[in-house]
Amino acid sequence: MFTGVSDARDRTIVFFPEGAFGPTNNCVGIGDVLRRRGHRVVFIVEESFAGTLEAQGFEERTMRLTPPPETEEAPGQFWKDFIRDTAPVFRKPTIEQLGEFIAPTFQALIDGAKYVDAQLLEIVGGLEPDLVVEDNVVSFPALFASGRPWARIDSCNPLEIKDPDLPPVFSGLPTGDRSDWAEFWDAYRSAHAEMHADFDEFCRERGAPPLPRDDFIHASPTLNLYLYPDEVDYPRREPLGPTWHNLQASVRATDPDWQLPEEIAPGTEPLVYLSMGSLGSADVELMRTLVAELAAAPYRFVVSKGPQAAEFELAPNMVGAEFLPQTKILPAVDLVITHGGNNTATESLFFGKPMVVLPIFWDQHDNAQRIDEAGFGIRLDTYAHAPEDLQGAIARLLDDGDLADRLAQTSRRLQAARGTERAADLIEAAAKL
Repeated sequence: MFTGVSDARDRTIVFFPEGAFGPTNNCVGIGDVLRRRGHRVVFIVEESFAGTLEAQGFEERTMRLTPPPETEEAPGQFWKDFIRDTAPVFRKPTIEQLGEFIAPTFQALIDGAKYVDAQLLEIVGGLEPDLVVEDNVVSFPALFASGRPWARIDSCNPLEIKDPDLPPVFSGLPTGDRSDWAEFWDAYRSAHAEMHADFDEFCRERGAPPLPRDDFIHASPTLNLYLYPDEVDYPRREPLGPTWHNLQASVRATDPDWQLPEEIAPGTEPLVYLSMGSLGSADVELMRTLVAELAAAPYRFVVSKGPQAAEFELAPNMVGAEFLPQTKILPAVDLVITHGGNNTATESLFFGKPMVVLPIFWDQHDNAQRIDEAGFGIRLDTYAHAPEDLQGAIARLLDDGDLADRLAQTSRRLQAARGTERAADLIEAAAKL
């Protein structure tokens, strides 16, 4: 049922997500609502994703963030390789990851923004959109230079939207203990200062305003969206401005139907979904370890095996595949073991599922900490926990009746809120300005 602005039909809405499955899937969910409302929806995607959005019925325009490879790439292959090669860093404390993973990742993204700037400006100019909706973690000056209105989606943990009363982003530090905040902020700024100054200069030269302090991305002057349920959202000293809106959750309705495979369908044991994300599961050693730890557990498992699916085998109490329709699996399971990606964390709350969170990188540490301190799951050390810790956490969460009641109440509220519809309403209103 259409709930938006009645005279905002037939707009051209362009989505420009980061070249990873998380932000792309988030944009797909919103784009599907807009498409069903009669708008033209176009995706600008990294070249290795070519065809994946067309297969879902969207228009595509492709671009490159790096020089062409010598051989054909799989979707998101650059980041899969990057994660695989950087995996040893994930075993280090978050403060040490700043210089060894966070800064190199930002540098790669900044290099991509510089490389694609002229092409992106040309693509946007050719499409003549009523609104561009981007979901990235660094700015693209071409959006300012195009003269077209644009909106930002922050589909990561909202600590990326800084506040003096909140822990440093990427730290995984608690909200109730500030003792390590200053040291982390000092390390964050030291790791990024030179890169920030360089990118700030590039943004100004290419028509964008100065970068905000501690950020590599601008807020949109038109519309800014983030998604984090009220039950886990952070209390801020400085309220966000009128262009900011919390979608609560943004769960796509485009995943194909799914049935529990007959290999484990007859069982009565609790059903657990294991997903370390499309990038986290590229750490084959980690996936093999988790399979071994859970092989004798008294549960049935559905495993999202990820891009290295052929490199490890599942135990007899498990089924899985490289790609799985997550939003159709979550309603059927009793618990989720996750890396703490923002999509999986918010989708698990949307469907009322407790979580064991094993963070690896980026904002996953922040989500793991927030889910734990809000009482919706248990955070474990991904690489140093004992097998009994993992099985014990599963058992405690499944046996917690009060938690089950809280999750059911949260799920009912989020499903009634329909974040994708709310996002479409706001985008339509922005597109007709």
